[in-house]
Amino acid sequence: MTKKQKKDIIRISAAGVLFACGYVWSDTSLRLPLFIAAYIIAGYDTIYEAVMGIIHVQFLDENFLMTIASIGAIYCGEYPEAVAVMLFYKVGEFFEHYAVNSSRKSIADLMDIKAEYATKLVDVSDESGSSSQVTVEMTVEPEELVPGDLILIKPGEKVPVDGIIRTGSSSLDTAALTGESMPQDVIVGDEVTSGTINLTGALHVEVTKPFEDSTVAKVLDLVENASSRKAPVEAFITKFARYYTPIVVCLALLLAVIPPLAGFGHFTDWLYRAMIFLVISCPCALVISVPLSLFAGIGSASREGILVKGSNYLEALASVETFAFDKTGTLTHGRFTVSKVVPAAGIEASKLIEIATAAESLSNHPIAKSIVAYGKDHLASAGSVGTPENYEEISGKGISCIYKGNNVYCGNDKLIRDLDLSVPEESEIGSLVHVAIKLSNDEYRYLGHIVVADTPRENSAETISALKALGIENTIMLTGDKREVAEAVSNSLGLSKVYSELLPGDKVEAIEAAMTGRSATPSYTSTANAGASATSGITANAGVSTASGKKSRGHLAFVGDGINDAPVLARADVGIAMGAFGSDAAIEAADVVIMADDISKLVTVTKIARKTLRICKENVVFALAVKFAIMALGAVGLASMWAAVFADVGVAVIAILNALRAMRIR
Repeated sequence: MTKKQKKDIIRISAAGVLFACGYVWSDTSLRLPLFIAAYIIAGYDTIYEAVMGIIHVQFLDENFLMTIASIGAIYCGEYPEAVAVMLFYKVGEFFEHYAVNSSRKSIADLMDIKAEYATKLVDVSDESGSSSQVTVEMTVEPEELVPGDLILIKPGEKVPVDGIIRTGSSSLDTAALTGESMPQDVIVGDEVTSGTINLTGALHVEVTKPFEDSTVAKVLDLVENASSRKAPVEAFITKFARYYTPIVVCLALLLAVIPPLAGFGHFTDWLYRAMIFLVISCPCALVISVPLSLFAGIGSASREGILVKGSNYLEALASVETFAFDKTGTLTHGRFTVSKVVPAAGIEASKLIEIATAAESLSNHPIAKSIVAYGKDHLASAGSVGTPENYEEISGKGISCIYKGNNVYCGNDKLIRDLDLSVPEESEIGSLVHVAIKLSNDEYRYLGHIVVADTPRENSAETISALKALGIENTIMLTGDKREVAEAVSNSLGLSKVYSELLPGDKVEAIEAAMTGRSATPSYTSTANAGASATSGITANAGVSTASGKKSRGHLAFVGDGINDAPVLARADVGIAMGAFGSDAAIEAADVVIMADDISKLVTVTKIARKTLRICKENVVFALAVKFAIMALGAVGLASMWAAVFADVGVAVIAILNALRAMRIR
């Protein structure tokens, strides 16, 4: 609890005791001093703000309304009601400050990811006079580091800037950035990201980016500016209050003056009704609860390692009807793995793997690396795999080499056909690496093939299913991969449509077509899921456009890895960068950044956005309904100041407590 909150509790308690004593005291000579003391203790700052507002001609706010209403009640002789207005208004302010501080805590925790210092390693000349140098540790500000500097990160310290490990190994706590509790193991050559915490071993890290370009600086800037982008509902409430308050003040003035002048009762009675009207009309429940709900929703997302750049994106995400996905690195792992080993008749699988591993060991191609990694993991003695001789890459086909005295050929269908060998049929989707050797009689023997594929993430299908359970039926995949591979991935995940063989510019055109409902006819192929036949060009997504071509109200969100999808992320209604841990492109281009490499976070952030907006709407409807009802009753004399206090403070407290639910979204 903050010092201000403790002070407010003391003030409220003291004023409450004095108010209670004055309320039950039978001696009327002491009641008025008790009420005045309670009034001043509870409302001195409110009165001060009202006076300053009048001086600066900016007085149409809740401080002015509460002050005028309470003074009017005193003029009418309703001392308990006057004190109650100030006292319970102070209670409402206390709940407001408590709620704001609570919702800010998750943001503040995220802001604590910056390291306070860095330990820089500097080589200096030995003071003994010899020509040798010694390494000394210097404590510097993270902002003072430049690329190329060597820093020491001890166990328990935060990583100050982005860099590469040169010495040591350790585990890093990435929870502050990703929301993941599982530590990340790192060794020499691995990249480390600022904002993470070194848990076990000491690390020597070479700085690769200055602090202002590091991940932690970009994240902090993103969080600090998140509140500057208002959601439409928040902007509406702000504009509503700007016109609403002057209108109700004028209505209250007319209510106090016109009926008495027309001969309907005494001025004091109508003034009392006007003061009730003012208290009821105070818009604090709306002005406070709606921004607070959105801020709490952003804080709830940040605890899950999801950074939302503004409440406007949170509201847009709540109305998303279509999710479009990049394939590689988003729905799939983004790396090749061996999915199937098929030896020819009479050939052992281990022999096929050994020859392929040896032949591919000198290649830098991703497919070759995946075969080598598979061989090391699956051969009983990986150390027995020797180094090939006479290694040669055959452009567009594969490689040839000599291994254990045999001429070995590894490559695609073209290479095998060049050897006058037949290519076997393979039903599994992926890239086929064929292996053959040259016999002593100059003929070739086919040894088998290995299927290498970029496999879907383990939870991709589950995530698509969960999104559909939320009512999002339209799920699109955009990929530059060939049609057969794209359709296989789409069918396995249950996507509603897939666009394949896309160039980078084609992805932007595909997104625009889906968003606007128009048809596009680029030179690539669009394929529909569930065995539908391929069509020429992109057709409007049925979930985004009606049969007449009219665009629906729902938004489209694009999910990509943030590295090569920046144009598409920027073009979509909501751009979501997934697995953007340390990706500058993602943080810059996306509207929502999921720091962890976990696609299921899409379901989480969608639920957070929807519940947050639902809470906002609940508060708006509830506050306006109660206020308008009691305002009408007060205007005709059927509501007392106590009812007005409930309509203002009570409604505000209920709305604030309801807003806090946005912080507890499962």
